[in-house]
Amino acid sequence: AQGGAASIAKASDGHYWAQGTVNGSSVRFLVDTGATAVALTAADAQRLGFDPAKLDYAYKVMTANGEARAAAVKLASVSVAGAKLADVDALVLDKGLDASLLGMTYLGRLSSFQATRTALILQP
Repeated sequence: AQGGAASIAKASDGHYWAQGTVNGSSVRFLVDTGATAVALTAADAQRLGFDPAKLDYAYKVMTANGEARAAAVKLASVSVAGAKLADVDALVLDKGLDASLLGMTYLGRLSSFQATRTALILQP
């Protein structure tokens, strides 16, 4: 990880939305500490160069919208507010995801992350 502490402000909807850079492309993430992995929508995965039709949806996951199938992918780099990690494990979901999720395969590799009333602090 590179850089100092990064901060993501809490949005008016009460969620933490993070503008991230994945493999050089911009992705808007919903920060979800309850998500085991970084999870990408099919649309975001396609923008990042993954072909959703060619992925192996070997996993079943529960989303807020019910059960979905997920394919494991590896992201060369994920950077959020300057906190950059390489080789991040992620899942691509076939459906049921309104936004890509910044889950624990990213958050859990930071030195620490802390939610305050107004912001989420990421410590690379």
